[in-house]
Amino acid sequence: MDRRFLLDTNIALFAIHEPKELERQVKEIVDDCYHLLYISTISVQEMIHLVNGGKFGKKWKSPDDVLPALDAMGCTLLPLRREHLETYAKLRPIAGHNDPFDHIIISQAISEQMALVSSDHKFFDYTTQKLKFIFNER
Repeated sequence: MDRRFLLDTNIALFAIHEPKELERQVKEIVDDCYHLLYISTISVQEMIHLVNGGKFGKKWKSPDDVLPALDAMGCTLLPLRREHLETYAKLRPIAGHNDPFDHIIISQAISEQMALVSSDHKFFDYTTQKLKFIFNER
């Protein structure tokens, strides 16, 4: 099994604020110090947007709290690169799944050949496009 995992936004938020929302396999991935955890800069942008919008107000006082929390988890930022955009351009979105940010994150996971960990069941449909996917059932 590869040691590298790309955490979707929801998984990072659960790991930081609601660890009981992580099923056993996902909790083991997040907690294992030998695993390399990555988070897309797209997810970080989304998290900062949520904090600015008043979500997580009691848990994070400001958007400045997001990056230190991810650092404490041991997450490495995965910036958007050309090869990710090339994969994104070829990705065939599934019917009913029109979130371009999800499509970028999926493209990053495919390009980097790392497993994407998410609670989004729609991601299953991208496994036919070479997505390695670990589902967190909530």
